[in-house]
This record gives sequence, structure tokens and C-alpha cells, in this order.
Amino acid sequence: MAAVRGALLKHLRVNATALPRNPNPINNGIFALTFNAICRGFSDEVKGSFLDKSEVTDRVISVVKNFQKVDPSKVAPDAHFQNDLGLDSLDTVEVVMALEEEFGFEIPDNEADKISTINLAVEFIASHPQAK
Repeated sequence: MAAVRGALLKHLRVNATALPRNPNPINNGIFALTFNAICRGFSDEVKGSFLDKSEVTDRVISVVKNFQKVDPSKVAPDAHFQNDLGLDSLDTVEVVMALEEEFGFEIPDNEADKISTINLAVEFIASHPQAK
């Protein structure tokens, strides 16, 4: 169990480095804390773990084109699953499930409900660090 926990934490931890404090009294207090919070960056390991957006777009379009109820000629990056591709809500759930399988991570239900276009799927997947 400890090995699993260690492996999981290795991917979830973000290294944070403190910025030097400015002795200027204007930057003390809340402003300094807010500024430091905004400037804190991600470690190189986390920065490099996001997929390229163009690769995500190509893979999402491929998954949608291969969905049996979709006319491949209607698939475009700005296509809406229901309005443009004629999918119903159950079909949309199946497309999201196919995207989960393609990218190797689970999309939470509350986020999956918001994915109604190819562009929204691409944005969500490209910004998710667990997408493979």
C-alpha cells in the first residue's frame, strides 16, 4: 500500500519555491501573499506532462469519426455533438467514454456533462495532467 501511495504522490506533488520577500512596506501583508501565490509555478515534471493540443485535437476527431452513429464528413473541431452530429445524450456519454479509453483517464461526471463539442473535449483533455 505504501508503494502505491508513494507512486501516486510522486505524480500529484508540485514543487513550490518561495520568492524572495520585498522589504518594501507596500508589498507586505495580503498583497505580498497574493503576488507570491500568483507567481508560484509548476515543477518541470508537471509542466511536461500535458499533451500537445494539436495531438489531442487529432485524436479526439479520430475517436468521434470512428463512432458508429457519426457521419465522418460532418466532424469538425467546432462540431456540437447534438446539433451538428445528431447525437443524443446517451450517444454523447458513449463518446466521452471512448475518449476516456483513448486518453487513459476517467472524466468526472460533472465535467463530462459539460463536454458538448469537440473543442470542449479538446480543451478539457489538453489541460488534464493525467491524459496520456
